[in-house]
Amino acid sequence: MKNFFRNIHLYLSLACGLVIAVVCFTGAALVFEKELQQTIYPERYKVEAGQNRVPLEQLVAELKRNVPGAKVNSVKVYADPTRSVELSYSLGEDKPKTEAKKEEGGKGKGEKGKGGGSQAFMNPYTGKLISLYTHRNSFFFTMFALHRWLLVDDPGKLIVGISTSMFLFIILTGIVLWWPKKMKALKQRLTLKLNGGWKRINHDLHIVVGFYTAIFLFVFAFTGLAWSFEWFNDAIYTVTGTENKRPEPPLSTVQPNADPITFDKAYAVAQAELPNGEFYTLGTAKDSAEAITITAMPKDAAHERASNQIYLDQYSGVKIGQNFFAERNLGQRVRATFYPVHVGSIAGLPGRIIAFISCLAGFTFPITGIILWINRLNKNKKKNRKLKRNTSAELV
Repeated sequence: MKNFFRNIHLYLSLACGLVIAVVCFTGAALVFEKELQQTIYPERYKVEAGQNRVPLEQLVAELKRNVPGAKVNSVKVYADPTRSVELSYSLGEDKPKTEAKKEEGGKGKGEKGKGGGSQAFMNPYTGKLISLYTHRNSFFFTMFALHRWLLVDDPGKLIVGISTSMFLFIILTGIVLWWPKKMKALKQRLTLKLNGGWKRINHDLHIVVGFYTAIFLFVFAFTGLAWSFEWFNDAIYTVTGTENKRPEPPLSTVQPNADPITFDKAYAVAQAELPNGEFYTLGTAKDSAEAITITAMPKDAAHERASNQIYLDQYSGVKIGQNFFAERNLGQRVRATFYPVHVGSIAGLPGRIIAFISCLAGFTFPITGIILWINRLNKNKKKNRKLKRNTSAELV
């Protein structure tokens, strides 16, 4: 029976090992993207706190003065007084995506636009532009594009999805192959022996490390399917008995010749309606009837996708609707947890460290597995040659 599982494990690994290695390596690179960005470019994110903050409208004006034609899509303000203010903007060719769509993760081609827009980091005390940044042109976007669609759009997305599905079976068959026939061999299967020969070290890196990371890699791979297959997302709602449908946002009462409220007024309403927020993202209305969407991340949120939203009439600034995480249906709440589970952030820093280590291990498994396979082939060849020699000697 183990030979059957060994063949499945081997041939599936040969079929998708390269893709799995790329996905795991890029996944490891993305786990600490935010921390790395803030470490490499601290001036973007941190400012010296002052006594008085300038109006948000002044920050918008400063951006437009430095970047002619810039259209501000949202303003992100942090409760931390030492954080810069982030302005998301486009120059016409960009297609901005609402914060609500970002939160859901998007579907199909829409998700390929992640980070496609540009950001301006502003000093909220001096009103000066600190830095401009376009995620699409960055190293991390390349890692993201490799991770999700191998830089080749829809065919790559399908290849990643199929390879990830195969990876689930590779992990399961690996556990079957790992399982010792006798319990006295259990200690050996659980111990990484680094003082043995290179073949033993390679063996343990594949089998022992594989066992310790298997459950985590299985969870990361399983949740990753949500970004590859629409049917997988639909299944989440089918299993939970809910609909994959967000309520339509309310509309503003159109007032001809009237200007929308300022970002400063929207921010004041956001703080009053959604207190204790870690940050607030103030959106803009895309037409004369759309409401202003404000997204807030509570400081005590269960995870990074458990945000709350309110909608304001763009002319009066009156709250006309809300979309709180706790009020969403079960399917939406379950789907929202997939990203923090996928990157390990659901368990905080320890979870992301586990994700990082597991992804690095996943990157090595195709390599150590091929070496194991070659060693086994060589061993079998030696046995066959020895058997032939013994047979020839007996015949003589």
